[in-house]
Amino acid sequence: MSHPINILERYWQHTSFRPFQEDIIEAVLNNNDVLAILPTGGGKSVCFQIPALIKPGICIVISPLVALMKDQVNDLKSKGIKAMAITGGISYNDLDTMLDNCIYGNYKFLYLSPERLQQSLVKERIQQMNVNLIAVDEAHCISQWGHDFRPAYKHIRTLRELQPSVNVIALTATAKSIVANEIISDLDMLDAQVFKASFERQNIAYHNVFTEDKYYHLERILKQEPGAGIIYVRSRRASVEISHFLNTCGFKSSFFHGGLTKDEKQNRLTNWLNDTTPMMVATTAFGMGINKANVRTIIHFNLPESIESYYQESGRAGRDGKASSAYILIKKDDDAHLKKQFLSNLPDTNFLKLAYKKLNNYFGIAYGEGQETSHYFNFLEFCNTYQLPTEVTFNAFKIFDKHSIISFNQEFNHQCKVQVIVTSNAVFSYLQKQPQQSLVLKALLRTYGGIFDFDTQINPGLIAKKIELSQDALLKHLSILEKDGIINLTQQKTDAEITFLVPREDDITINMIAKDVEAQHNVKREQIEAVISYVFNQSECLNLQLLAYFGEKETKTCGKCSVCLQKITARDTSQPLEVLKEITVLLKGESLSSRAISTRLNYSNQIIINALRLGLELNLLTITSENTYQIIK
Repeated sequence: MSHPINILERYWQHTSFRPFQEDIIEAVLNNNDVLAILPTGGGKSVCFQIPALIKPGICIVISPLVALMKDQVNDLKSKGIKAMAITGGISYNDLDTMLDNCIYGNYKFLYLSPERLQQSLVKERIQQMNVNLIAVDEAHCISQWGHDFRPAYKHIRTLRELQPSVNVIALTATAKSIVANEIISDLDMLDAQVFKASFERQNIAYHNVFTEDKYYHLERILKQEPGAGIIYVRSRRASVEISHFLNTCGFKSSFFHGGLTKDEKQNRLTNWLNDTTPMMVATTAFGMGINKANVRTIIHFNLPESIESYYQESGRAGRDGKASSAYILIKKDDDAHLKKQFLSNLPDTNFLKLAYKKLNNYFGIAYGEGQETSHYFNFLEFCNTYQLPTEVTFNAFKIFDKHSIISFNQEFNHQCKVQVIVTSNAVFSYLQKQPQQSLVLKALLRTYGGIFDFDTQINPGLIAKKIELSQDALLKHLSILEKDGIINLTQQKTDAEITFLVPREDDITINMIAKDVEAQHNVKREQIEAVISYVFNQSECLNLQLLAYFGEKETKTCGKCSVCLQKITARDTSQPLEVLKEITVLLKGESLSSRAISTRLNYSNQIIINALRLGLELNLLTITSENTYQIIK
């Protein structure tokens, strides 16, 4: 048996473990059931990957998001470790082959969504596998009190029945005691070993900024906090507008949301990871599963929807252990807007029944049919067709997705239909004159047999992959073929894909989930109230508030959050004023960075920062485009 540290050095090139990792790994290797509650960026995946590599057999990993599964599988493959993820859009025959490979192909990791555990074929093959460990990622999803309850997680207990002698490790970054207890119970853990790191992130300074001009404070914060960052927003439109604003202010930024193509997403992510565009303006799904160590600043342009999500998102800063900051920008009536977005737009049972019927009617699904059929569509077009409110309908679709009624995938796609409208001889003649179109046309002819006879729906992603082109390049080639009179091309842009997971049964389907949905609505109301309490409590250290929410009793204030700094300033305004006087003397002849000022004055960095902030607030100082301070004349 290899020692865990040897595996860590061989595959991860690290010579020591992070806190708790080694103890958790040893507990797993001793065949204990384990619950690991580690902060965002705490290295949770290593805790199950190393034991799985040491023990003979394959580790089954349950994960809620396709993107997370793909990221981890790609990371393992890059290390030369055999891993696979079974995601959506896989035919029965392909699924059969992939599961066989897990039994006979020396694979070490099989990533599954919890919904897959309801498939008979999957359950049958798991029984035949030499399973060495069951890992449940984002384990808080199993609890109705968790911030992202996913009913399909309740089916994970099936794995324990299929492999009764195999131990389980459950991992999460956010679990209050009620959630932790439910995880242990629902996963049928026996004498669970619980490892819980403190929720305190000592290198992150939390700031709640009250302002009527969020754009002004956004620019000001980023000038004070150079380096990579993420600005979280609520809408696709806001991500585009704020990124444009930052670029006009001289920052290098990009935006990221579900309406981008796969190629656009990958390019923007790559540019952010390598600091070509260090600021990313994104909707809240961005950042999950992405390990970028040098993020210095996280800014929430809008109030977060729960303390749990805020803790996770702000925790994407400072993974390298260096000083970092997390800001929430707060405007008058933001609390009312938060309630409206997340509480006023919660669909009741009657609306769920209406939306479900309309969705089935839209695609012509007959009663008792539709299971496992997939459809691309434009979400806004659907809402306009039936005059349904977009936000309530979107929340209804998310509820259907969580309860495994549909799979709701928000991804931009080109839906294409193609028909070759010339003879095969004409195609041959055309290719001799236009050889650059050869690969695309040949791929179409060899993939779709009836393409000469009728409009054929093609999969642009599949064709692009076959001939190693981007989808954008493929679509340009198709446009040329249409212009040259070789094909008829019908394109429709879609921003969502629906897969019906159960047969249509209208009210019966919704009645089965109604009680759970109402319970989740109550949890959401509590979470919104907790956020409002955290944001508007200006008397208690923000760090202590976060720790108390997760059940940690701490009495020592952090001394660096916005509440603590305000108290320091209020208690001793003389010191910042005296230091500010010395700073203005320094700045009479030149502009200086905060670091240069610190080196010339015999004060702590925090005192210098407090004085500089006071100078900015009193309009005595300003920040230049080079991030230096100068006197306002």
